[in-house]
Amino acid sequence: MNLDVVRSFFAVADLGSLSKAAERLRVSQSTLTRQMQSLEHDIGGLLFERGPSGVALTAAGHVLREGMAPVLESFDRVVASARRRARGQSADLKIGYIASAAAEYLNPALSLLRARHPEIKVRLFDLSPGEQIAGLRKGDVDIALLGHPGAFLSKEFYVRKIASVPVFVVLSESHARAGDEGIRLEDLKNDVFVGAGEGDLPGHNRWVTTLCRKAGFRPRFVADADSLTHGLSTVIAENGVSLLPIYASKTGVPGVVFKPLIAPSAVWELLVAWQRGRVSTAVQALLESLPKRPSG
Repeated sequence: MNLDVVRSFFAVADLGSLSKAAERLRVSQSTLTRQMQSLEHDIGGLLFERGPSGVALTAAGHVLREGMAPVLESFDRVVASARRRARGQSADLKIGYIASAAAEYLNPALSLLRARHPEIKVRLFDLSPGEQIAGLRKGDVDIALLGHPGAFLSKEFYVRKIASVPVFVVLSESHARAGDEGIRLEDLKNDVFVGAGEGDLPGHNRWVTTLCRKAGFRPRFVADADSLTHGLSTVIAENGVSLLPIYASKTGVPGVVFKPLIAPSAVWELLVAWQRGRVSTAVQALLESLPKRPSG
């Protein structure tokens, strides 16, 4: 159904006159009459009763008007939003983030954003990195706070590093090395590793494998976790190990310990990613509030 014809139908219904509606729409009355006849043909019945004083809606006309009103409102709202986004004028900001990293990196930026741009409406979504990536692709989120290894996203999105975080080894409290001050990768060659599923943390297992190969061995993965808490619980259940940033310890799962990984080449990068194209004022405002340089 042609939306322009539907809008013409609303004009006729509002004014109760074909001639007045044609004048408002700046079309000839004969053109408008043909549009209404075409619409009635599509519906399969009369939408207006014609009389000497004008036109009035039939029962079918009332049904069409009541049903199409929210459709047109929604259509106009979406088009207006898309136009604002295309012009970089959107005042809405949908942020995907990792909860464990929010306190140190996102929350201070949100405070600055609120002080500088109180007009921006922020919506927050606690999502895994994999969910954030999917959200960026679909437009469900405008900007994402991702943990390493998300650098491969630079081919698809704009990506900026906001922090470099030391990597820690996660072990159960009963692990033989739970009391060590620091742990080298080669010390873990006989351990089993708890990895991460591609849907939760894309590229994580490849990154762990690369680090371990540099240390002279290939890691054995006992399981792939589908969330951070699941991964920490699996470390306990399997008496395995995992490699994660220190901010992951803020989840507060009992029974695990975090020990510094002694490996200079092992760094966890915290990244912010956003959609390519013209950057909205809201996204730009948040980017300006986030850390400008990587921190160690």
